[in-house]
Order: sequence, then structure tokens, then C-alpha cells
Amino acid sequence: MIDHHTASQCDPMYETARFRWNEPWAQRICAHLEMPRLAWPSEVIGTVHAAGAQDSGIPAGTPVVAGTVDAFSEAFSVGVRAPGDQMLMYGSTMFLVQIIDRYHSDPALWTTAGIEPDTLALAAGTSTAGSLISWLQSTCGDVPIDQLVAEAQAVPPGCEGLLVLPYLAGERTPVFDPHARGILAGITLRHNRGHIFRAAYEGISFGIRRILDRFDDAHVAARTVAVGGGVRSALWVQTMSDITGRAQLIPEQTIGAGYGDALLAAIGTELVAPETDWARISHVVEPQDRLRPLYDDLYGTRLELYPATRPQIHRLSALDNSSDQDGSGDQPMV
Repeated sequence: MIDHHTASQCDPMYETARFRWNEPWAQRICAHLEMPRLAWPSEVIGTVHAAGAQDSGIPAGTPVVAGTVDAFSEAFSVGVRAPGDQMLMYGSTMFLVQIIDRYHSDPALWTTAGIEPDTLALAAGTSTAGSLISWLQSTCGDVPIDQLVAEAQAVPPGCEGLLVLPYLAGERTPVFDPHARGILAGITLRHNRGHIFRAAYEGISFGIRRILDRFDDAHVAARTVAVGGGVRSALWVQTMSDITGRAQLIPEQTIGAGYGDALLAAIGTELVAPETDWARISHVVEPQDRLRPLYDDLYGTRLELYPATRPQIHRLSALDNSSDQDGSGDQPMV
């Protein structure tokens, strides 16, 4: 058994527009295997058997619901369910989910089945985010994160001409380049670690703006909900809103993959109504309009930076003996 959303990551074996296995491709790729039964994430697929009850302590006969992958469960946990609903997940990487009302194909994005029956979503993800922030903290001698954030807050938006391409582990959407590498552009003797730290937040946010622009081609977002451990950084979240121009809803519960699967289980076992939403919004982070001209200008420069340096960066990547061993070339969806 596999849930429809997870199966839709097996393109082209799954026909996302019709929510079924694409039999010709499935037979061509794995004719020797029986294709798993498909179920929606809230569907009851069985019960706990006696041996399972003995091993787990869960009573025999307890219903088992299909569930789904972490990022989409997290989106479900904060009420990202209607067309135009959008999730920004601040984790070791950034992951984005947007519900759409019709099938849309974009080679720079992932089109998937949604969580609820017969729904569709777009997804995208970066290769670094919180992992870049952790790397910077470690590189700075494990300075307390609060101190680094304070130093970054003392730096003006735009970091006085410093730009970061945060491709320290290659990049996923929309670049799809495992050989991309990080770039610190415009650095001078005047810049300090506060500049670099803030420029990292801005570099991540510029990448998300590029993804959101492509999301808008399919369905303009009605609302954006922020989740994940990185939401604890008020500077990062504010920078994201300022650069993307999006207001972000911050829920009371911002770590929600298990929360989302619990809701799916409650719906599937009819303990709650199908339309139940457990999310409670704590506050909203609004973009600062006065910064829009500055960030629009920097965004244009940032868009030029990767293609202008790609050949040189690829030559440097070829000298990186660790690139074949550290998994940097492996860019899974989630």
C-alpha cells in the first residue's frame, strides 16, 4: 500500500492528473513487481494485528490510517487545504507546498497529488536553509545564535551590497543543479559577520521569492502559512516577508508533521468531521513596503549571479573530491 501523494512522487509511474498508476510506464519500469494499492492519506487501510499489538503495546484491532510524508502532513496541520493555500516550511531546507485547483505542469516545480481525495498541489524545495545558518554559527566559533542575530539586526537591509547564493549543497528548485556552489558576492573589508549572517537570510529569501513567482503562474496564493523551527527567528521571517512581499500567518503550533498525521487519523476514523482544522493563527508578519524598491533591485542582480558564474562554479565543483561522497549530488524531493 502507498498513499496517493507519495505515489505521485514516482512520476512517470503515477499519472497525477488522473490519480492512478500509469500502467504503461509502471509495467515498463517494474513489470516484475506488483504495484501497491493506492489509498488517500486519511483512509483506513487495516488494523493492528496481534503480533503488532504485542510489539507496540497498541491494542489489537486499532485502525491504521495511511498517512503521508512529513512536509505535506505539516502543511495539512496548519490548514493548507484549499486552492491558493500555501506553506513555507523553515527547516534544514526550505520546503513549499501550494494547493491548486487544476493540473499545472512546470519543469522547475513538482506537481503532486494532494492530501485530500482528488486534490492537487505544487511543491518546491531548497537544498539549504537552517543547515546554512547552523554552518555559519559553527564557522563563527559556535557563537550563541542570539548574538549573531543581534549583529545581523544591526546591519541595514541589503547588507550594504553583500549578496549570498546559498547553494552550499547544490540546489533543488528551480535550479536543479547538484554542482551549484555557494557564492559571497560584493564582500569588502567593511563587511563583518553580522553582514554575512543577514545576507544568508536574504539569500535564502531571494530563492523563495523566485519559487513563489512560479507558483503564481498556476494559482495566485490567497494566504501563506509559515511553519518549522526557523520560524523562531523573527528576523528571518520578517526578511522573508520583506523580500517576497507576502504576509505570513504564524500558527501557535509551528512543528506539525505529527500533528497533521494525527488529524488525518482522526478524520479517517471519523473521530472528527472531514473539514476539521486544528490550526490556530498566533499573529501575522507583514512585509515592509518601504524596502520593496531596495529588494526589487537586489533581486534583479541576484537572478543574474548564478547563470553568470555557472561555468566557473562547475569547474570548481569538479575539484571537490567530497562531492561524490557526501550526497550533495542527491537532490530528493523531500
